[in-house]
Amino acid sequence: MLHYRYLFSQLVRRELRQKYKGSALGVLWYLVNPLVLMGAYTLMFGFVLNVQGASRPSPYPIFLMIGIVVWTFFAQSLLAAAPSLIEQGGLVRKARFPREVIPGSAVMVQLITFAAVLVLVVPIAVALRGTLTPALLLLPPLVVLLFAFTLGCALIVAVLHAYFRDIAPIIAAALLPWFFVTPIFFVASKLPPVESHPFLGTLLDWVNPIAPFMLAIRSVLFYGRAPGLGQVLYTVVAAVVVLTLGRAVFTRMEGELAVIV
Repeated sequence: MLHYRYLFSQLVRRELRQKYKGSALGVLWYLVNPLVLMGAYTLMFGFVLNVQGASRPSPYPIFLMIGIVVWTFFAQSLLAAAPSLIEQGGLVRKARFPREVIPGSAVMVQLITFAAVLVLVVPIAVALRGTLTPALLLLPPLVVLLFAFTLGCALIVAVLHAYFRDIAPIIAAALLPWFFVTPIFFVASKLPPVESHPFLGTLLDWVNPIAPFMLAIRSVLFYGRAPGLGQVLYTVVAAVVVLTLGRAVFTRMEGELAVIV
């Protein structure tokens, strides 16, 4: 991506232009879906079901918002990367270049919109918390680790979908239940059925690969404190392992891309 940075930047710019062409608000539309989900879950859990206690931290809307924007970046990156090689099939067939640039640009577009939303969310979270802590300095490294983890997943999804066109629909279907078992709108260890069985909360927080990234970023933004050592180690190891694995799978399978896309 660095060596072919001109091509990479052109792909990112092209995708951004197409994504927001003719839109008055542009990247701010990326904020609409998290806001709608935040409002819906706040209404459901805060008023209709009247859920109280430690599983519903206050202020609940910003707690929700942080989880939703992290999830949206991850989910939209996979959904955008899956068909990216097929959509850029003409470029793949006509030119020789590292094909990783294509799904990488799809993830970068989502990172740009994610960063734009964070610019709005960070000051709101700090204002509601009432304190500006040094832990906020950990946010950029955590976002980089999340990007690396997501890029590794995107490389695998993109190259598999180029060969097996059922991968994108499978990912779209899998993301829905995955969303509900991710600690976006609850604290897993504080759920009433889980408190008597602590290992269940541990499973929700650690077996789910995206959960530690979400919890670490929420720790910095919502609670104003550094994430635990276990979360930091998990995010570092997961980012390195998944990115390395994604690159290896992509390199092994890219040989026939010019023929199949």
